[in-house]
Amino acid sequence: MPEVIGTIDELRNRLGETRDKAAMLGGDTRVVLVPTMGALHAGHMALIRRARQLGDIVFVSIFVNPLQFGVGEDLDRYPRTLEADLQALAAEGVPFVFAPTAREMYPASTNDTRVVAGPVGSLYEGAARPGHFDGMLTVVAKLLNIVTPDTAVFGQKDAQQVFLVQSMLADLNVRVAVEVVPTVREASGLALSSRNSNLDPAEREAATALSAGLTSAQLDAAQGAAAALDAAHALIDAQPLVKLDYLVVVHPQTFLPIESDYRGPARMLVAAIVGTTRLIDNVSLTLA
Repeated sequence: MPEVIGTIDELRNRLGETRDKAAMLGGDTRVVLVPTMGALHAGHMALIRRARQLGDIVFVSIFVNPLQFGVGEDLDRYPRTLEADLQALAAEGVPFVFAPTAREMYPASTNDTRVVAGPVGSLYEGAARPGHFDGMLTVVAKLLNIVTPDTAVFGQKDAQQVFLVQSMLADLNVRVAVEVVPTVREASGLALSSRNSNLDPAEREAATALSAGLTSAQLDAAQGAAAALDAAHALIDAQPLVKLDYLVVVHPQTFLPIESDYRGPARMLVAAIVGTTRLIDNVSLTLA
C-alpha cells in the first residue's frame, strides 16, 4: 500500500529523505505530482502511469478542495473513497499519497490569500461555477509549493483547468513542467469522469452525444468553424436528455472564442447537463 502522509511537515521530511536516498544510490531523483480529489477511476490511472514514466518519486495528492465549491455545490456530498483509492494506487505501484485535511491545507480562519484566474477563469466552466478556478489555482499553487515537483500531471479532459494552470505557472515564473495526458474514454466515447456514476442507463446513452458531436465536428473542421459547430449541434441538440450549457471553439493560446474567419489549430469545448449531472468534454480541431 502507498504510504499515506497527512501533514505538510511530514511530507516535506519524507520527500527530503527519499530524494537524498535516491541521490546517494545514484537513482532517479525526479519528483512527479498527480493532483486529484480522489474517487479515482481509469482516467486517473492513466495520469499515474504517465507519472511513473516521468520519474521514480511519484506523489498522488487526494484532497477535496473546499475552495473549488461554490454556492449551491454540495461539498459534503462529493465522494470520498480513500480506501478504494489506496487499493487502486497500490496496484499501480504508487509509493506516496498526500491526503491532508482541509484544516491542514487552510489553517487560518480567514484564508484570505487567493490565486485569481483572470478573465478566462470567468468563462465557460467559470461562468457556471463562479470562483471555481480561483479555488483550483490556489490549491494547485499550494500543492506545488509543498511537494516542489519537477513535473505535475493533468488530464486533457479538464482543458480549461490545464490552460489556467499553465498560464499561472508562466505568469508566476514557477519552474514546474506540466504533462497533459489525453482524455480517457469509455468504449462508447464518453469521457471518463467520477460524475458518470450518477448517470442512469438512459442518461449514459444520451451522454454519448457529447463525444459523438465533438467527433463529428473534427470531421467537418476542414470546412471551417461554423461547419464544425453545426456538426456538433446536430448530434447534441437531438438528445432530449441533454441540456447544452455551452459549445464553443477557442484559440489554444488564449482560450478565447475564435474569430469567424480563423484558420488553424483550435479546441472545441462542450458542457451539458444530462439528467441532473453536469458533464464536460473537448477535442482539438484543425480549422481550414
